[in-house]
Amino acid sequence: MLTLTYEYKLVPTKSQAEAMQHILDVCGSVWNYALRDRKDWIASRKSPINACSLRSEYVIGVDAPYPGFNEQCKGLTQAKQLSPRLKSVNAQVLQQVLRKLDKAFRDMKDRKFGFPRFKKRGRMRSFVFPQLGKHPLGQGAVKLPNIGRVKIRQSRPYPDGFQVKQARIVKRASGFYLMLCFQSDLSIIEPPLTGHFVGVDVGLEYFLSTSDGLQLERPKFFVDLQRQLKLLQRRLKRKKKGSANWLKAQKKVALLHEQIANTRKDFHFKTAHQLCNQGDVVAVEDLNLIGLSRGMWFIKATRHRQR
Repeated sequence: MLTLTYEYKLVPTKSQAEAMQHILDVCGSVWNYALRDRKDWIASRKSPINACSLRSEYVIGVDAPYPGFNEQCKGLTQAKQLSPRLKSVNAQVLQQVLRKLDKAFRDMKDRKFGFPRFKKRGRMRSFVFPQLGKHPLGQGAVKLPNIGRVKIRQSRPYPDGFQVKQARIVKRASGFYLMLCFQSDLSIIEPPLTGHFVGVDVGLEYFLSTSDGLQLERPKFFVDLQRQLKLLQRRLKRKKKGSANWLKAQKKVALLHEQIANTRKDFHFKTAHQLCNQGDVVAVEDLNLIGLSRGMWFIKATRHRQR
């Protein structure tokens, strides 16, 4: 099974953009309600029997099951019959929100992640269509459930021999983007380790060094635009929060952050492409980057104290 993800820029109309923003708002409400339901159940089980909580807590019966994914999906089906706002959004999209929340709780236990947070307005930035129906892809457009035919900037053609499985809509400062997931039954054979070998080492003075003598300087995308970012953030601070000028200044800051992320991502892809063209086999050291970063932080702190 081979899976590919293609990213395209959406060019929606005003009504389509409002529809996608409405779906994001409803998904955020479902996330917050489901998270609150789980937190109340956990708090009711942690309350001591000889003391009262400093805050008011819901009293949940002992026989009440844990509000897992299946239980919350059943509750969502009942809530859609009573709420027109929930009924206006695709049921599978809302189920994917509950599935994402369930994965966040599992990662908290298994991978020691932090406790899931509530989504304030504007923090829910993506939603998923797990099914797109028949023939959803067109030349320069894609058909999305409950939204209709949306134009896209088709920067590259769709892969041949692949079937589209799901679509994710992501909202960024520069607009809406579409992530299409393609799958194929192709089986990839492990290539033999023959040909020209290239060893890659990550350093401190250089971004990387190869066994062929290539040394790439460490780019400083954030440092190069830090002065401009500082100016925009100072202007944002002087605006009245919630006003039209505050929203415009906030968007300028978000666009600059997105520009920094895009330039960094472009550099990484071009560097990987250069390494693949340089040799047949690329070997890297299995480093604990998190441990190295903690060690560098300790060294910098020690040097600062010595000064």
